[in-house]
Amino acid sequence: MDIAALRKQVADLDEETARPDLWNDPDNAQRVTSKLSHLQGELRRVGDLRQRLDDLSVLYELAEDEDDSGSLAEAEQERAALQKDVGSLEVRTLLSGEYDGRDALVTIRSEAGGVDAADFAEMLMRMYLRWSERHGYPTQVYDTSYAEEAGIKSATFKVSAPYAYGTLSVEQGTHRLVRISPFDNQGRRQTSFAGVEVVPVVEQTDHVDIDEKDLRVDVFRSSGPGGQGVNTADSAVRITHLPTGIVVQCQNERSQLRNRDTAMRILKARLFELAERKQREELQELSGEKKEIAFGSQIRSYTFHPYQLVKDHRTGVEVGNVEAVIDGDLEPFVKGYLLWAQGRAE
Repeated sequence: MDIAALRKQVADLDEETARPDLWNDPDNAQRVTSKLSHLQGELRRVGDLRQRLDDLSVLYELAEDEDDSGSLAEAEQERAALQKDVGSLEVRTLLSGEYDGRDALVTIRSEAGGVDAADFAEMLMRMYLRWSERHGYPTQVYDTSYAEEAGIKSATFKVSAPYAYGTLSVEQGTHRLVRISPFDNQGRRQTSFAGVEVVPVVEQTDHVDIDEKDLRVDVFRSSGPGGQGVNTADSAVRITHLPTGIVVQCQNERSQLRNRDTAMRILKARLFELAERKQREELQELSGEKKEIAFGSQIRSYTFHPYQLVKDHRTGVEVGNVEAVIDGDLEPFVKGYLLWAQGRAE
C-alpha cells in the first residue's frame, strides 16, 4: 500500500474540511468528511497491523524462552488472525478500477424457481447485509418488494464504505441454489435462481442527463410481507425510464418527495453504469478483447443437498461451509475473483 499517498490524501482532505464555506454544499461536505474518516481509518488499520506483527515476534520469543506451550498456542492463534486480517487488506490493493472506491448500490431479484427463488433472493439480501454488518459498513434499504408466499421479488439497498463497489461488483450475476425445498410437501430437490446487480453510486461530478419527458412516475402504497400495506398514504414512488425500460422504486421513507429523490438517485446510478458498460464494450470490441462476464451469467452455486458446497464457477473457489457463506463470509470468493481477474488481465 502507498502509505505516503494515503497520508497526503488525508492532509488534503483535512485542509478541505477546515474551509469555512464547506457546509454551503451539504452533499459535498458529507462526501469529504466521510472520505476523510475512511482514509484515517485505513491508516490506523495499517498501523495496528504493523504493531501486531511486531508484537507477534515478541510472543514467539517469550514462548520459546519459557518453553511455554500455552504462550505458543496464543502466538499461533494471533498469527492465524493476523494472516486473515492482512489477507483482507490485500484485497484492497487489488481494487484499481476507476469507480472501485465508491459506495455500492445493490439490487437483488428472484428469477426462475417460484417461491424457492423468492426465498433465495431474501437469503442473498441477508447475506450481503450480514457481510456489511460484520465489517461495520452502514447500509440503507431503499426498496423491498415482497413475494406473496415467502421471500422477496426484489430489493435495492446501498452499502456505504470505501471500495464497497469494487468489492461487491464481483457478486454481479446469477446465483443458483440447490436444496430440498421447504415449500414442497413431497420433499423434492429444487433448483432456483436469483440475480444480483451492483452499480457504483453516482457523485456530483458525474454527468447524467435525464429528460423529464422520458420518465413515467407512479405512486403507490408501501407494502410489507404478505402484501399488507405499510403506509396509509401513497408515498412509495416508481420511476420508469422509457428509452431504456429501466424501472426503479423507493418506499423506505414516509415522504413521497424523499422517495422520489432517492429513486432518481438510483436511476442515475443505473443509467451511469449502463453508459460506462456500453463504452467498455465498444472499447473491447475495437481492441478485440473478450467481453466481461455479463449480468445474467451464472456465477455461483449454493448446494445444500445432496452435499454442502458453495462454488464459484468463474474461479473454481469452493467452500464447504454453506451456512458460513450465507451468514456473510464472502472473503474467499471476493479475493479469489480479484486474483483471478488480475491474472487474466496480465
